[in-house]
Amino acid sequence: MIGKLAIGIIVFAIGIQFVPYGKTYTNPPIISEPTWDSTRTKELFNNACANCHSNETKYPWYSKIAPVSWLIQMDIDEGREHFNVSAWGSQKKNKGDEAAKELRSGDMPLWFYLPTHPEAKLTNEETKELITGLVKTFGEEKEEK
Repeated sequence: MIGKLAIGIIVFAIGIQFVPYGKTYTNPPIISEPTWDSTRTKELFNNACANCHSNETKYPWYSKIAPVSWLIQMDIDEGREHFNVSAWGSQKKNKGDEAAKELRSGDMPLWFYLPTHPEAKLTNEETKELITGLVKTFGEEKEEK
């Protein structure tokens, strides 16, 4: 019984490697970028945010293994849909004005991203610097009344 289950799991694990989603590993071209308030803001953004919020994703080795590849691609697709600095001005809803709020509230970077991307773990001072730079670059989200 356990032998058949183990074989079934192995066959399933091998089989899902042939699902094409999350296996392109290519980035779309950079269309345009925002005018950053400083090179420091751009540097901090690139370290902490660009993998999901630009067309300059660096795919780690484990992004080639399903189902992890699916989850990574889904996060990248969603990140780019909401806020993509490589398609600045060409998307209807490029929520740059929400970037500082997301960082300030701790919603970004995502908690599960940080263990495998230590470069995205900013110090408190770097976080404050990035928030200030994001506000200067994109503005502040206006509260709806």
